[in-house]
Amino acid sequence: MLEILGKTNIDFMGKRTVAFTFSGILVLLGLIAVVQIASGSANLGIDFAGGTAVQLKFDQSVRIDEARKALESNGVSNAELQEFGQDNKLLIRVKASTTIEEKTAERVMAVFAKEFPDNTFVVDSTTEIGPTIGKKLQEDALIAIIISFAGIILYVAARFELRFGVAAALATFHDVLVVLGIFYILDKEINVLIVTALLTLAGYSLTDTVVVFDRIRENLKSRRRDTEEATINNAVNQVLSRTIVTSLTVILVLVPLTLAGGEVLHDFSLALLWGVICGTYSSVFVASPLVLLWPGRGGRLMKRN
Repeated sequence: MLEILGKTNIDFMGKRTVAFTFSGILVLLGLIAVVQIASGSANLGIDFAGGTAVQLKFDQSVRIDEARKALESNGVSNAELQEFGQDNKLLIRVKASTTIEEKTAERVMAVFAKEFPDNTFVVDSTTEIGPTIGKKLQEDALIAIIISFAGIILYVAARFELRFGVAAALATFHDVLVVLGIFYILDKEINVLIVTALLTLAGYSLTDTVVVFDRIRENLKSRRRDTEEATINNAVNQVLSRTIVTSLTVILVLVPLTLAGGEVLHDFSLALLWGVICGTYSSVFVASPLVLLWPGRGGRLMKRN
């Protein structure tokens, strides 16, 4: 693996108090976002808040920016648009809060008939998502996240120790809350696609954390005279270059997707981008210090065998 930093000797564990304070502020912000999402006060997509999805097929292609401008100029704001270029299809998703007097689907069709009179279209499908369905989707998303955390604890506990599993789960939970908090501050829409991004970054964060834990276990066998704090510091320093190179490789992919991936991919890529940054940070400054603060079997870090 490319050693971009060379050999380092940074006292990461000595900075754990500052790191925990910083993470505590971010987690608090994430918890506020969770409360707002649960109460329906956040910017929820139609998957959770309810709304209408209309798919139209045009005779000629329609530029997505022109379609969005046409909708906004006719009072249909905050619509999500997705195009299918080869088939000249356009998917319009409008949240229930933007409904104006008549049915949203009819309103959308009337707008396109008015603004694009020379480009006829047919309705492929119309879907209405009520608040009951949106509530059910919220519950299912929460269950999916809880199951993923339980799986993390069981996997890491079986490979190392229970406290390693708990530390990895808490670090992953930290990353999810931080991304939710950032999206809440930026007033980004929370939808099923964002939940998918959160579950994806949970897997990334776990992988990064397990690499650090694995090096800690190796050091326990080869550096028996070191203190627990020194063992963890050495482990983190040894994998630091690998961690940074891996994260930068992923970031190099996510940045172009965020900047030029289009309206549909932007928020998904942005969530993953923040998640990778948070996952790299939490592996070093959250997961590892949590292991240090939780005494292992017999008061030791791990069994040295």
